[in-house]
Amino acid sequence: MRSICFYFQVHQPYRLRNYRFFDIAEKHDYFDDYNNSFIMRKVAAKSYLPMNKVLLDLIGEYGSAFKVSFSISGTAIDQFEQYAPEVLDSFKRLADSGNVEFLSETYAHSLSALTSKTEFQRQVRMHSDRIEMLFGQKPVTFRNTELIYDDNIGEAVADMGYKLMLTEGAKHVLGWRSPNYMYANAARPELKLLLKNFRLSDDIAFRFSQQTWSDWPLTTEKFVDWINQSDEKEEVINLFMDYETFGEHQWEETGIFDFMRALPGRVFSHSDFGFATPAGLAAKLQTVSPIHVPNTISWADEERDLTAWLGNDLQDEAFGKLYALKEKVVECDDTQIQKDWLYLQTSDHFYYMCTKWFSDGDVHKYFNPYGTPYDAFVNYMNVLSDFIIRVDENTKLGENGFSEVKGAATELFDKTGLAVNKTLKKTNKKLRKTIGKTKDIKFEEIKDMSNTAVKKLLKEIDVEEITAALKGAENEVVEKILPNLGIRAKKKYDEMQSELKKINKKEIAGYRKKIEDKLSDLFRK
Repeated sequence: MRSICFYFQVHQPYRLRNYRFFDIAEKHDYFDDYNNSFIMRKVAAKSYLPMNKVLLDLIGEYGSAFKVSFSISGTAIDQFEQYAPEVLDSFKRLADSGNVEFLSETYAHSLSALTSKTEFQRQVRMHSDRIEMLFGQKPVTFRNTELIYDDNIGEAVADMGYKLMLTEGAKHVLGWRSPNYMYANAARPELKLLLKNFRLSDDIAFRFSQQTWSDWPLTTEKFVDWINQSDEKEEVINLFMDYETFGEHQWEETGIFDFMRALPGRVFSHSDFGFATPAGLAAKLQTVSPIHVPNTISWADEERDLTAWLGNDLQDEAFGKLYALKEKVVECDDTQIQKDWLYLQTSDHFYYMCTKWFSDGDVHKYFNPYGTPYDAFVNYMNVLSDFIIRVDENTKLGENGFSEVKGAATELFDKTGLAVNKTLKKTNKKLRKTIGKTKDIKFEEIKDMSNTAVKKLLKEIDVEEITAALKGAENEVVEKILPNLGIRAKKKYDEMQSELKKINKKEIAGYRKKIEDKLSDLFRK
């Protein structure tokens, strides 16, 4: 029997708060507790809890025949414990079923494999220990952050004792070969490799609700037919995707949960496929050949390379300054510094600085708290400036950390600021031109705006108006606005809820029209 291997990535970063230049050396609380809590609670309710229930129900129905695997980052686990302990409990119930494999990764969902073997190994050990403590499993399969892989990273993973690793089935690496086999690291053939079938994975993760897609709607019948069209010699279909696909990227209303409930039954009744975990496949499949990957690959964008995280001046400078601290941080005996060090390494911080606006812009804006990559860079460098001061004070290695990083940041701003702003102005001009030619902005489109744009809007309207306009609005619009209200505005919003019973639909429409006019004015300026 051939196999379908489901692997789900569960990750949430600790997002930074708005950290001003004048906060440096004054405030050391870097992370946006309100926004992190709000997003975690929202995603828990929409995605993690309902999808975990779907999987538990499927395991109850099909027993050992249905299996899946997860990689849960350390930052996600920490936030489960902090904001949504019921989610962690539901993952423990999945672990208790015996049908779920938990994979190993870097604790901070970091890019450490690209720069520091010792930090990479340290985070992997931390994560492995945490998974074993929580779920009773010692991970035996490794999945690097963002599926990042090359021959050297594979060797480092083999050195840590892993026998199997997951990565992307990139076309420029595979050439004519299929991702539907077990491969091996070119230098260390004892390290087996499972490669993502990105076409079939993305049919679920990205195209499921895309009504302009020629194959929409995606049904289990259609999907299983596609799987059956694979060559009968091909041994495994690797479906790797973010767990937030279910309920967050693809809303419940799209039918994504119903699709997953029905998929195993269709697979069992209309194909010769079963379900397997990565470790199960490693035990039964032999490698068909080594695969040589001299240049680093990832899951992201058309290029399947590192340019979503590293490659422009902003990302490279921030990344270099961060990891230049490694030796000093090792000497620090401050537990809060150690925790901040981990959370500042999370790959999302560098993802927010990506300037790939036109080819993959929508992907890079998802859950992005910044209006521009430049905003992300400035905020991160302000935080990093303060962090450097704390590290230097703790290790007593000098008092020039602040001036050094301030000078470096200022110099980089001078070198890159003009180019970045030029790009952003061109993008904004193109956007405004498009808006002017097509239509006015509708109230519902607030859900697709950046947090910076929402905050700009909220400065221009009264809280009474936005409160009235939100009555009966889409959940996505409400969830976009509420985290961006100030403390006083949020209090006023809560106080007004009882008064909204008197408001009628015509009045609500009037308030929304007023906000739409303001939106159109703001974007056309």
